[in-house]
Amino acid sequence: MAIRALKLVSLAAAGSGFYLYSSKYLDPNDFGAVRVGRAIATTAVITYDYLTSLRSVPYGSQEYAYLKSQVHLRCAERLRDLCCANRGTFIKVGQHLGALDYLLPEEYTRTLKILHSQAPQSSMQEIEQVIREDLGKEIKELFVSFEDTPLGAASLAQVHKAVLQDGRTVAVKVQHPKVQAQSSKDILLMEILLLTVKQIFPDFEFMWLVDEAKKNLPLELDFLNEGRNAEKVAHMLKDFDFLKVPRIYWELSTRRVLLMEFVEGGQVNDRAYMERNSIDVNEISRNLGKLYSEMIFVNGFVHCDPHPGNVLVRKCPATGKAHIILLDHGLYQVLTEKFRLDYCRLWQSLIKADMKRVQKYSRRLGAGDLYPLFACMLTARSWDSVNRGIDRSPVTANEDVEIRTNAATYLPQINQLLNKVPRQMLLLLKTNDLLRGIESALHTRASASSFLNMSRCCIRAVSTYQRSKSHSLYRKAKISLLEALTLWQINLYELFLRLKGSWLGNWVIAFLSRMHHSPY
Repeated sequence: MAIRALKLVSLAAAGSGFYLYSSKYLDPNDFGAVRVGRAIATTAVITYDYLTSLRSVPYGSQEYAYLKSQVHLRCAERLRDLCCANRGTFIKVGQHLGALDYLLPEEYTRTLKILHSQAPQSSMQEIEQVIREDLGKEIKELFVSFEDTPLGAASLAQVHKAVLQDGRTVAVKVQHPKVQAQSSKDILLMEILLLTVKQIFPDFEFMWLVDEAKKNLPLELDFLNEGRNAEKVAHMLKDFDFLKVPRIYWELSTRRVLLMEFVEGGQVNDRAYMERNSIDVNEISRNLGKLYSEMIFVNGFVHCDPHPGNVLVRKCPATGKAHIILLDHGLYQVLTEKFRLDYCRLWQSLIKADMKRVQKYSRRLGAGDLYPLFACMLTARSWDSVNRGIDRSPVTANEDVEIRTNAATYLPQINQLLNKVPRQMLLLLKTNDLLRGIESALHTRASASSFLNMSRCCIRAVSTYQRSKSHSLYRKAKISLLEALTLWQINLYELFLRLKGSWLGNWVIAFLSRMHHSPY
């Protein structure tokens, strides 16, 4: 009965926009009937594929695993095509799914990743219209020059290079004109479709995705909020001289138009660019880890969209130092103090391989009895590696395959977890996976320096909290002394690792080895 209903829905949906599709003068994406019809049809076809393709194959067999992978791939491609066709909110949600490398089947993440580079572009007429409506002037009145071809296009906006009347070169971020009107309807449509699919597949738990879109999309569509976030994070991390956040020009910024300082650089995952410009890959990876450890563990204010297009690197011509340029400040997660401290202590426990405390703080963060799976999701490491200590050995190719395979095997449990943990955790998991993708591209994943930076920030965060709750000067001094001693030990260990990896360290080790084996 369910299958027959799906067929009828598919036919009705496919026909709902037939006339509009055939029109040469209308954009079918402007019409709700087409967008809804396309989404319903795609959902119906995907559901039908999962219902029928695997029912005659023995569960757990090699044939079942092969067919399931093929179904995942077909359905991921259908979902990608739907996102590209409906654009806007659909692309944004598809990009979110594509970033969850170690939480979703590889067929989905690999297929949906291209949405970061295949976002639609608005026409120049549409860009002119938005600027005219929001700034009250024509482009030629505001700018000496304005490049028609955008520097980049994303799901919600695109960026153009321009020169102001006073000669300043700027980046102009302009929102796609129809996104505001379509976003709330698109989210409602997704919610209805996901609830419908859940009736057919009770283990299908993706409502967390709709909840996140409901909460975050209005904030991302407000460019004034993005500008405030940029200024806040620039001030918060002002002591990091390697960080560059483009300045905001408020006099020509609105909710749909954002003017920023123009800054050039290569994408953070482009090793070839770094080699051409004599930029140290390990230094960039280490500094990126410092930035995010500071944001997450110390400040609780986290830039949650660090895909390579939003993180650039450059060599400063004046100083010769390598800079990290942080772009697109629309999506931030604010962590509560309780959550941030529990998260700190969980990571400290994971680094020390203290399994009792891993269990304790995983449960406090909502994982319940699924805490082993939760630990693997956070670290993207196997349970064996978590037990041994995630800083003890690098990620092997076999372990990476195991993690990705388990993401498909344990998908119902992963979705159950994502619905149970605090909402703050969801964007952190996405951020973790995006950062791991950058580290993998730079070949610096699971390096000792990243764990040392995390440890430093966790110690500082917990010590600061303990001092704030202590009313005794003696107790505060004791906490500070213990903090300084622990940080000194970490610094000493880091120095040892650097010496060990240097030519001098290798020479000393070889010399001592020869002395040890000498007959004299």
